[in-house]
Amino acid sequence: MSDRFQAQTKMKRRILIGAFCLLLLALLSGIGFHSLRAADQDDDSGYSQIAIFAKAVQLIRQDYVDGDKTSYHNLITAALKGMLGSLDPHSQFMDPSDFRDMQEDTRSRFNGLGIEVAIKNGLPTVVTPMEDTPAARAGILSGDQILKINGASTDRMDLQDVINHLRGAPGQKISLTLIRPSTKEVKDYALESAEIKVQSVKGARLLDPDLTGSFKIAYVRLIQFNEPTADELSRALDGLQNQGMEGLILDLRNNPGGLLNSAVDVCAQFLPPSTKVVSTQGRVASQQREYTTSGAAKERPHFPMAVLVNEGSASGAEIVSGALKDLHRAIVVGETTFGKGSVQNVMQLPDGSALRFTTAKYYTPSKQVIHGNGVTPNIRVPMSVEQERQLFTARSSGDTIKPDEDKNFIKSTDPQMLRAIDALKGVMIYAQQNTPKGEAIKK
Repeated sequence: MSDRFQAQTKMKRRILIGAFCLLLLALLSGIGFHSLRAADQDDDSGYSQIAIFAKAVQLIRQDYVDGDKTSYHNLITAALKGMLGSLDPHSQFMDPSDFRDMQEDTRSRFNGLGIEVAIKNGLPTVVTPMEDTPAARAGILSGDQILKINGASTDRMDLQDVINHLRGAPGQKISLTLIRPSTKEVKDYALESAEIKVQSVKGARLLDPDLTGSFKIAYVRLIQFNEPTADELSRALDGLQNQGMEGLILDLRNNPGGLLNSAVDVCAQFLPPSTKVVSTQGRVASQQREYTTSGAAKERPHFPMAVLVNEGSASGAEIVSGALKDLHRAIVVGETTFGKGSVQNVMQLPDGSALRFTTAKYYTPSKQVIHGNGVTPNIRVPMSVEQERQLFTARSSGDTIKPDEDKNFIKSTDPQMLRAIDALKGVMIYAQQNTPKGEAIKK
């Protein structure tokens, strides 16, 4: 009886492995197995590799010491996480709960510390702390790397694990251990989660004449690229033009990006209709795309521009600064940007989980690759850690610097802004001397 039972058990396992292989092959066929073969025509090992995977699952379930860890759900989920995580730092598998959280993060408010993170050099790295959030108020800066969250080391956490640990209901305590690569300083932070409300356009104003001389140079800052960003920027520009704006400084420092269409629409505020601002290239034809400005943006008189960027400028901020630089529409001032210029597609699975993986890379109008390289400014102006801290502290207080204190703060703390002002003044003086009086240059 025992031998017969063992034989039946082995037969069931063989049937299960065979069914598992057939299921995986059917899934491959359904999502484009022919394109997989086209990518590697000389390699016909797909069937045998799937059989090896299925056999490994069967052996683990059969002999692993802790049987409660070997459910099909646990093993397949772990395999999917490992598979996506091995591709690049921006690809990941999300279970249904993670996927719902990701959808929540794309809205204008969510709970957390206000940290935009990415994996860089193997460690969770702060792309930027969002303004007026617990992270910003604590003095966390772009480039800081997260060593521990609530005492747990991050060296084995994937990106989604890090994001999950950084979330929490308002008031929940979260401890972080960070290292600042520029100084090698390791520091502990005790923070409380809060509701994060995202306002995408801030600080629109004419700068003090003591800084700009006889020219009316305006300033506006974009926090990130959301659905209403282009419309909010358009209204801010209307107000500045009504005040006689002659030049503009667009501040994209510590802007982590956001929606691609929003970034393209922001470019449309400064460029003619049908101007190519970014393109994507991937393995399949559907990923070869060009994004151009629409004709819906308001036509404005031409005015000289400078764009401020730093290491915390990523994704959409790099698309905008790269396009305006390549098309000679603006002078880019600051430091080389983060270098996050890849396209991730999110594909939901039947159980509510999802795959998020890289399908293309962004290219500027001059065909420069953003990913891994960033956008190099026309004028490089570094800032000290102390200057960055003071600037971020001022921003996180809600732009409460009084107008009569603004010029002194810029002079003492913001060399990038000063250099942008000087560059615009030079352009405007040259234009005054070489443009016939009264000539209007339209966008």
